[in-house]
Amino acid sequence: MPLSRRRVLRLTAGAIAVPALPRSVMAQVYPTRPITIIVPFLPGGVSDVMARLMAEPIRSVLGQPVVVENVGGAGGSIGAGRAARAAPDGYTLSIGTTSSHVLTGALYSLQWDLVKDLEPVAPLVSEPLMIVGRNDLPARNLAEFVTWLRANRDKASQGTAGVGGLGHVTGLVFQRETDTRFQFVPYRGGGPALQDLLAGRIDLEMEPSSNFIEQLRARNLKAFAVTAKSRLATAPDVPTADEAGLPGFYRSIWIGLWLPKGTPRDIARKINVAAQVALADPKLRTRITELGQELYPPEQQTPEALAAIEAAEIEKWWPVIKAANIKGE
Repeated sequence: MPLSRRRVLRLTAGAIAVPALPRSVMAQVYPTRPITIIVPFLPGGVSDVMARLMAEPIRSVLGQPVVVENVGGAGGSIGAGRAARAAPDGYTLSIGTTSSHVLTGALYSLQWDLVKDLEPVAPLVSEPLMIVGRNDLPARNLAEFVTWLRANRDKASQGTAGVGGLGHVTGLVFQRETDTRFQFVPYRGGGPALQDLLAGRIDLEMEPSSNFIEQLRARNLKAFAVTAKSRLATAPDVPTADEAGLPGFYRSIWIGLWLPKGTPRDIARKINVAAQVALADPKLRTRITELGQELYPPEQQTPEALAAIEAAEIEKWWPVIKAANIKGE
């Protein structure tokens, strides 16, 4: 539900005029210089797109430039780790996904703690994954695609946004449920994987649907299913997993915003308010809808909500990864 104009104005005012806390004079005047949002993947992926969409609205609220910095590698753990180790002064934000801020905790022996060293700001959007293939595949639908994969056992390849990422784990479950087997090719982000798919160097992907919408419109890819209970308004011709013959195969990704642990409460509050105002921006909301993403409602755009989502996803995915003995490289 969109925020009312009155609520947006109230939030904006609150972001600019938050009462000073004795513990931090810095919080009284924050911000006084540019703010950096660290994206833990290379350009082109879902979190990178979201960071760039939010940069200008956040700037308009806080009055300082917002710089997007891409720090890819190790499933997103390198970029998230840099943000976790940054000074807790509000000038470094961490944006990320289920992959970078949940799954990496089970994949790597991190020198920092996903939960203890990052402070939730707000969940931003969520969206289902999409199962897509290169344009010249002979398959016309998911059933034919599965048949083709079985006929080409161990020969086909799925590009992923990193070892143990959501696309990788989803691909493992897909193999189990369809009695197929193919290779996994890890990339440092969704953008490079998509480029290789378009070039025909890999055969398929299972990544966030927004990664593929523009290429689908240009007829550069084949889409076999969306991993949700209902079709996307942005891709109405793509069947759901249920319709395509893979009932109950639901997988989604979410994007959140964090700060280094220990950031003064006043500053964290200002950033949360700036994020809420940004998410209420009509242009941003239109773009999010075009990408097939879904905003969290205003009452859930809170640190507590993101912390609860993260905890539930850790409980869901960590045992799966450990059982499969997947290790990050």
